[in-house]
Amino acid sequence: MHASGTGDRHALETALRAAVRGEVAFDATARALTTMDASNYRRVPLGVVAPRDADDVAAVLAVCREHGVPVVPRGGGTSIAGQATGTGVVLDLTRHMNRLVSVDAEARTAVVQPGLVLDRLQEAAAPHGLRFGPDPSTHGRCTLGGMVGNNSCGSHSVAWGTTADNVESLTVLTARGARLRLGRGRRGAPDGLGDLVDAELALLRTGFTTGLPRRISGYALDALLPERGGDVARSFCGSEGTLGVLTEATVRLVESPPARALAVLGHADESAAAQAAAGLLPHRPLTVEGMATDLVPSAEGLPRGGAWLFVETGGANGTEARARAERIVRAADVLDALVVTDPAAQRALWRVREDASGTATRMPDGTEAWPGWEDCAVPPARLGAYLRDFRRLMSEHGLRGIPYGHFGDGCVHVRVDFDLLTERGVARYRRFSGELADLVVSHGGSLSGEHGDGMARAELLERMYGAEVVRLFERVKGVWDPDGLLNPGVLVRPEPLDANLRFAVLPREPVDVEFGYPADNGDFRAAVRRCVGVAKCRTTTVAGREVMCPSFRATGEEEHSTRGRARLLHEMLAGEVITDGWRSEEVRDALDLCLSCKGCRSDCPVGVDMATYKAEFLHHHYAGRLRPATHYALGWLPVWLRAVARTRLAGVVNALAAVRPLATAGKRLAGVAPERPVPRLAPETFTRWWGRRTGGGVHPEGVWTGESARDGVHPEGVWTGESARDGVHPGGGRTVVLWPDTFTDHLSPSVGRSAVRVLEAAGLTVVLPPVTRPGGPRIADGRTTGIGGALAVLATAARRRGRVCCGLTYLSTGQLDRARTVLRRTLGLMEPVLDAGLHVVVLEPSCGAALRSDLPELLADDPRAERLAAAVVTFAEALERYAPDWTPPRLDRPVAGQTHCHQHAVLGDAADRRLREAAGLTGDLSGGCCGLAGDFGFARGHHEVSVACAEDQLLPAVRAAGEDAVLLADGYSCRTQLDHLAGERARHLAEVLDEALGKD
Repeated sequence: MHASGTGDRHALETALRAAVRGEVAFDATARALTTMDASNYRRVPLGVVAPRDADDVAAVLAVCREHGVPVVPRGGGTSIAGQATGTGVVLDLTRHMNRLVSVDAEARTAVVQPGLVLDRLQEAAAPHGLRFGPDPSTHGRCTLGGMVGNNSCGSHSVAWGTTADNVESLTVLTARGARLRLGRGRRGAPDGLGDLVDAELALLRTGFTTGLPRRISGYALDALLPERGGDVARSFCGSEGTLGVLTEATVRLVESPPARALAVLGHADESAAAQAAAGLLPHRPLTVEGMATDLVPSAEGLPRGGAWLFVETGGANGTEARARAERIVRAADVLDALVVTDPAAQRALWRVREDASGTATRMPDGTEAWPGWEDCAVPPARLGAYLRDFRRLMSEHGLRGIPYGHFGDGCVHVRVDFDLLTERGVARYRRFSGELADLVVSHGGSLSGEHGDGMARAELLERMYGAEVVRLFERVKGVWDPDGLLNPGVLVRPEPLDANLRFAVLPREPVDVEFGYPADNGDFRAAVRRCVGVAKCRTTTVAGREVMCPSFRATGEEEHSTRGRARLLHEMLAGEVITDGWRSEEVRDALDLCLSCKGCRSDCPVGVDMATYKAEFLHHHYAGRLRPATHYALGWLPVWLRAVARTRLAGVVNALAAVRPLATAGKRLAGVAPERPVPRLAPETFTRWWGRRTGGGVHPEGVWTGESARDGVHPEGVWTGESARDGVHPGGGRTVVLWPDTFTDHLSPSVGRSAVRVLEAAGLTVVLPPVTRPGGPRIADGRTTGIGGALAVLATAARRRGRVCCGLTYLSTGQLDRARTVLRRTLGLMEPVLDAGLHVVVLEPSCGAALRSDLPELLADDPRAERLAAAVVTFAEALERYAPDWTPPRLDRPVAGQTHCHQHAVLGDAADRRLREAAGLTGDLSGGCCGLAGDFGFARGHHEVSVACAEDQLLPAVRAAGEDAVLLADGYSCRTQLDHLAGERARHLAEVLDEALGKD
């Protein structure tokens, strides 16, 4: 039932634009972004409307009713059963209807709009010592309207109940435009609902399971019974947008304990943990969460066991909270246990649990796993027996899954490795679903214990409730929505559970791509499928040192989130909404504001790597076409800078850049943002300083040696024998190769000079990479004579001579053919280093990340790529591993600045933190991304977003730093951004240590 023709769609769009003050979008991007939620399902809408208020919602309903087009309310789009997708008009309630209207601390209530993200309510309630009880793991992006629609729960439901338990009243619009305020005593009930309830009192009293904390499936019609207060608002919760559109809610708040402790209880497996969970409930804990070892990145620091219960307790103070936790430990039958009171340690543990909905989508062997039977619930006392039967059923079907979840409420989350790509696999999914539904019912359970029925389970509700109750659901739907306008195909008269699967539209054959995608078996389709829609990238604040997703935090637009871009790539492969494949302008425009920060590679629970996908897309998009000017100006930066260095024109270039008209013209020609100053080139490059320092310093094989290496350099320039494999100098020291990246060499050589001095002070021998390939004639090697021979040698040397390069600028602009050429040349030059077993110290984090991750993924067919990637170490790692007895100078000063986003995502900064601590540099660096991000912040049109990213974390942290704080930024982009936007000079850690050494 909807207008599907082009003319009808155009008429609908025109009518909506005339009636609605909010945004109306029927373009391919808007539709592609809302085809999916966090489920297995996909439905293509006609358009998306972002209403400004309830009047706009009423106008949308009126127009769509006139055109016979369905309406689907949508919040954060994190629903796991498909209920936030639809074929008609999607209402995006997050853009404008996202206000916290009021908080009444005395009454312990709050009035909220449906698009308000839960964390914003929690932040407003916290100063009053209050909070909203339900807290799903998606609390940083799920909305209150979505929570009402699904009757969401979260980890604290054992203490504070479901959303329905915490709703005072709801204001809704029916499909025919009636404005109702729902509450107890049948307040706000639509015409006919009271009569229907009165006629079916016996069925309402016998057809609904009681004593089940997580009965979320179906409509909560028993809440309408007189003895239960006739609570229309409560019965509306969990209706999944099928009865009315929520426009405002009054919710109850609960007192938040001033102090908390976390008891971590170790059990043999998840069945044993589940069996024990119910016995802890009399102690009135705040949470009883279960998790098995498969979901824990590292069991280090956890008590012995194969599964754990996370039992949180509260108290008026830390002593009281801890005492309650210790009582639970004494009462529990466990293998081992510990009590965690440090808030930071508790948050770290909870982050593991909250990320599980994404983490569980990959089995330990990399196999994909999916929702569908994500959250069944049984009475808590039955949970252990149910899990044993559930494991048996999965085994019978040859399936695997990792159970976890709200064990205290009897609710189990699990992602199962269904094959949803083939007809045979989908048929097995259907058979398994029916048998599992019967199993859940046999244990007295609910098909859904938190996430709703949607399209995943609604078809099977009759097995849980019986035919008579399901027919009653349909009659109730008819009272509220007689035209079937709201979210058809969901919960009532549902679509088949194996219809509308989102994978069905993807190409059947692999896509020809450039990167190797080793974690996805080389399949770009599987890489894109990684995004399951849990939308951690849509959070507006980051936890700790996390980075993802700076562009979304800057713009607030779905298309600039990691999930949004993944959805567009999915639709590009599907070819239905986005029809021009790699040439798609919609995908290009969405990726244009991706900073390639790689934050999603580490912060996304499923490891989506949008920086790589962007490079892949740009390669294909511009194949055989003219590229943006910045791709030539900044993408080929190593070439231009080497040309300036060879001709010794750095001073001239700097002088010309200081002439404003010339700089303006140059920036316009290069596609550079006019707001950006032109960076000054170093008068002397790092490699030239190195050569001057070593008196020429080029070894016959091309390895550049420093003063400390002169007495111990092998005649062929590399170490031989067993000691070489460990990088040990024959004289007893260790040798490391210092990578002369483009930024250090030409733009900040002081970093390289400082690194050399510090590494040598630590007792390391420093060499630079070769500049000639091995195996060819050598200049002045004593074996080649005559003019002809000399000319031959010079010609060969000209061909073989070169400089190593990580290819970063080509990678980030998607010039993958050029990147591959540069990297193969680099591998050839680095062969002596690899053969000698030396490690390569990379000072610029983005270059180190390119060598460690992009290189082996782009040159997957070259075994040297993996060898070089494995040889890469950071400055701090080199000191920690190869000079473990060295003590850095003490500075005893606080630090401010930023951990480079690529270091966070790929390289890791644990060694850096330990080195800073050893040097007396106290405090943490901020997370996020500086916003300059290589060429991103220099490109025309990016300046506003670049500044917004810097204002997210970096600039506030620097402004808040004291005058004695050391400003640290190992990345050239980070230092440049601070210089441009704050007028502050930040330094690489090597520079800070070098200065301190000079003062000793």
